[in-house]
Amino acid sequence: MSQLRVLVVGASIAGPMAAYWLAKAGATVTVIERFPKLRTNGQAIDIRTTGVTIMRKIPGMEAAVRARTTQMEGISFQSLVSEYEIFRGDLAKILFDLSKDNENVRYIFGEQIASMQQDERDGGSIKVEFMNGLTTSEYDLVVACDGATSRTRAMGLGCSVRDHIDPVNSWAAYFSIEQDLIKGSKLGHAYSAVGGRFLAFSNDPAGGNRVTLMGVHPRDKRDATVGFREAMQQGEEALKRFIAQHYNGAGWRTEEAMEAMMGSKDFYATEMVSVKLPMLHKGSLVLVGDAGYAPGPTGTGTTLAMTGAYVLAGEVCKNRGDVAAGLKGYEERMRPIIEDMQKIPPLIFAFMAPQTAWGLWLRNNIFAFVAWTNILEFAQRFFGGSSFAGTEKYSLPDYEWVA
Repeated sequence: MSQLRVLVVGASIAGPMAAYWLAKAGATVTVIERFPKLRTNGQAIDIRTTGVTIMRKIPGMEAAVRARTTQMEGISFQSLVSEYEIFRGDLAKILFDLSKDNENVRYIFGEQIASMQQDERDGGSIKVEFMNGLTTSEYDLVVACDGATSRTRAMGLGCSVRDHIDPVNSWAAYFSIEQDLIKGSKLGHAYSAVGGRFLAFSNDPAGGNRVTLMGVHPRDKRDATVGFREAMQQGEEALKRFIAQHYNGAGWRTEEAMEAMMGSKDFYATEMVSVKLPMLHKGSLVLVGDAGYAPGPTGTGTTLAMTGAYVLAGEVCKNRGDVAAGLKGYEERMRPIIEDMQKIPPLIFAFMAPQTAWGLWLRNNIFAFVAWTNILEFAQRFFGGSSFAGTEKYSLPDYEWVA
């Protein structure tokens, strides 16, 4: 088959993973990222089920991940820690390093799509214009890997950024601090305050601590993330002030965390959402990872991104570069996996960040009971849902690669 010209938009997890596998499918791949350099910050994420299967298909990846795991042994009010828990930025760097030296992969940072014009024929090419100097080019396939609020999805499907988003009325923020507030412990420390305010500290291998914040609101309440989104539009400093106000008077070590947050250099925050689309592609535009199926608070986002990238490239390769047939196969194989992994575990928010003092008391006593009775595996499967399924639950093809 002739060498496919592929544009991948986004260089976090899904993008580099797609670049790796599409190059093995014989494509020439350009990856663009709107940030000026690879982002190496972010929260702890898990590789599970099909993600572990795919990781083991890539020479050297499992060893690289093990070398960069968070080394956290648990968390003080629960112990749902994966064998392959790694900071988002560390995994992004591993995937970037695995693909950047491939002669058929090119990374361009500080670039975005200005417009896309799709050939109306099924499987026709897409003409892409860029914002920051990259030459206008035609591609046989454009792969949107630019997150839950994907601009590429909005542009390609002719919708708004928030169309197809299912809010869960929650947000999260992440940053690192120089202080070691947990005194070198490999056990993460977490705290919940009334009003769905969650705070966690974990050990940072580089020194100090990583901090995770979550603002959780009842799902039956009207959109409670408007203030968060408005502050985000005003810039990072406004968003930090909004979060500090939200945590005002929450107790424990929140005052220290807020003070450190105001001066943090790697602050990152996002609304927690699910993305649900009737189709994962339109013409020669296809969505992978959060852009197509962000799962919300399930712990399966990284696994879905890795799985989608592998299946997309494998189906394109299997169909000898027939983009339309490859996208059809991708849709058919991914849909049942997505539907299963997007199931939000029952009571997950009620247990992670209760709204009331009574809810906090109940949650803490349930966790104490789980620890006392040693029924952790049952608790993981009940509260963790598909994220704690075994690797054998989903069957993935072993594709024959051409490169």
